Amino acid sequence: MKSFLTSLILLSLPSFTWAGDVRLLMFEDHGCYWCEKWDEEVSAIYPKTQEGRAAPLERINIHTSIPENISFNTQPVYTPTFVVVKDSFEIGRIEGYPGADFFWGLLGNVLKDLPEFEEAKDSS
Repeated sequence: MKSFLTSLILLSLPSFTWAGDVRLLMFEDHGCYWCEKWDEEVSAIYPKTQEGRAAPLERINIHTSIPENISFNTQPVYTPTFVVVKDSFEIGRIEGYPGADFFWGLLGNVLKDLPEFEEAKDSS
């Protein structure tokens, strides 16, 4: 009975970042113009890039499901806000969407020193 309850509790937890993971959390809101621009310009290619392999994307509605198991430097306020998380701790963020060229440069700057980023380069 105890293991059944434990399994049930684990299954009911949100699937947000767990220890050992690097993720890019995208805080968005319905009707956000800049979120839609990011979707048009970046979202289709993101999982195919070194950045996307190193830090898979998790979309989060900023109003309904801010994960409690992650230590943020500050709570996200604006949409879109992109937060890079490793081992449940924020290691960098991009507030707003400055366009594709700036987005890739800013994200690369956050990821460049992570071993996961280097490993993702080799897996292409």
